[in-house]
Amino acid sequence: MPYLNLNLPTAPSADVAAKAAEVLTRLTAELLGKKPELTAVAITATAPGAWYVGGRALPAGLSSFYLDIKVTEGTNTKNEKARYVEAVFKAMTELLGELAPASYVVIHEVHADAWGYSGQTQEFRYIKGKPL
Repeated sequence: MPYLNLNLPTAPSADVAAKAAEVLTRLTAELLGKKPELTAVAITATAPGAWYVGGRALPAGLSSFYLDIKVTEGTNTKNEKARYVEAVFKAMTELLGELAPASYVVIHEVHADAWGYSGQTQEFRYIKGKPL
């Protein structure tokens, strides 16, 4: 049940937004083992001219992104997360063109008792699924 928030330095076209949501959902399923049907992707844009790297406006000809993803704590290994960060950067380069090196993927691991969906926490789901 990951939640992904992709922030871009300009508003993407509907086609680019759809492709970004598709590729992020696929990579999240393939590399982090998350269910695609429970993966939520929100895409936001920072106003043009308001994206700065190193205190300077993003240079012309470069794009960037910031992906903030939340997953349940302890459900992924360091290697899985490293492969995910690498694959997302590659996919975003293919989608957006040349990227500023300061383009980020941040994976937040949230305690299972601190979030959930359909009115139940992940901790509750875990306990409910344990055999007696």
